[in-house]
Amino acid sequence: MNKLSLFCTIMVLMICLFLITSGVQSQESRDVLRAGIAKIDITPEKPVRMYGYSGRKGLSEGVHDRLYARVVVFENRGKHLVLVSSDLGSLGRTYEYFQKAIADEFSLDQSELFLSGIHTHSGPTTTLDKERVHPNNVEYTEGLKPKLIKAIREALDSMSPVQIGAGIGYSPVGMNRRMTTPDGPITLGCNPYGPTDKEVLVMKLAKSDGTPIGALFDYACHATSLGPRNLQISGDVLGLAAQFTEKILGNGLISPEFAGASGNIDPWFRVLPAFNTEPGWIPEPVLLGTLLGEEVVHVFRDIKELSMGGEIKTEFRTLNLPSKKRNETTAQKTDETTPLNITTARVGDIAFVGFSCEMLTEIGMAIKAASPYKHTFVITHCNGGSGYLPPAHLYKEGGYEVRSSRFAPQAADMVVKEALKMLYGL
Repeated sequence: MNKLSLFCTIMVLMICLFLITSGVQSQESRDVLRAGIAKIDITPEKPVRMYGYSGRKGLSEGVHDRLYARVVVFENRGKHLVLVSSDLGSLGRTYEYFQKAIADEFSLDQSELFLSGIHTHSGPTTTLDKERVHPNNVEYTEGLKPKLIKAIREALDSMSPVQIGAGIGYSPVGMNRRMTTPDGPITLGCNPYGPTDKEVLVMKLAKSDGTPIGALFDYACHATSLGPRNLQISGDVLGLAAQFTEKILGNGLISPEFAGASGNIDPWFRVLPAFNTEPGWIPEPVLLGTLLGEEVVHVFRDIKELSMGGEIKTEFRTLNLPSKKRNETTAQKTDETTPLNITTARVGDIAFVGFSCEMLTEIGMAIKAASPYKHTFVITHCNGGSGYLPPAHLYKEGGYEVRSSRFAPQAADMVVKEALKMLYGL
């Protein structure tokens, strides 16, 4: 072989080697999961009508702890997943107002956005109805939209390759509230023997060098340690748990919190009149929030196995479910239907499923048990507000959740089947 032929052979081999290695690098870059995280203060600056408790008519009087919206944005191969946790009762009827603005701003598919509230009853009601709700609430709602957009943009701007992992812990903070009275009817109270999902699901988010930047957690409990006589703004149990987690883990870490299937689960100490300021007393919302937050921290620190890869898939569906009349305990269905939104997503081997309803805990536990994923975040008060969704067997007992629901008994089974179908389809 002459020198020219040898040179040509070497050049061909080098070009082939370059193409092979660049192809591998290109494949690796496509498999890399990127994420960004941000937090923005959404505390009302004016007195507002507070969420929940129809009997509470007065406006808020001061702030015990600040409210936040926490945002995580995942990206892989051009596909996005935007998780928004807000220290609000629910975005409910204003969901479409926010969803459209966010989707238009960032060119998101409807399935790529989880817009959720933690169901605190010590936050402001979001509304655009100037006739039925206080003008300060309308002003607050209109001002919330640019804040959410700003937080999502900050998360997008901070995106970098990340590692993710998940772990499970348990907490006694939540307790079943469907209590049987001596004369028979189900009432709201404390039922320590009723079904309760004690699981605390935690997702660890870290930069490629291992630096932690996020601690997402999901827990099934109403944020109602404070009752209708409380007029101080607060994130209540879930919001306070997120604040505690961020304080302990430090270094700018953000801890988005999500309410699991908790339609019949209240905090151990429930509907209290105010933060107890008695000397030496730890106010119950703070005590319970700290207890939950400590479990989040324990689980977070025990997560050792992290993955850098993570394909993203999402899906959104609206189910038109059989209905019954509200404020009736009868199981008799009507000819009408009630819509319920289900949003599913997976990031690697971690799944998220959001419901636009106040789902009772038995339903959420069934979905997690049957999910094809080891870790499934069940998120309620997500992408809309459809009211209570009880399982069929509770319609015979009645009670507040059944009476308030707009759904006929067979609706819950239909939701479970559809949610699992969507999760398997991912």
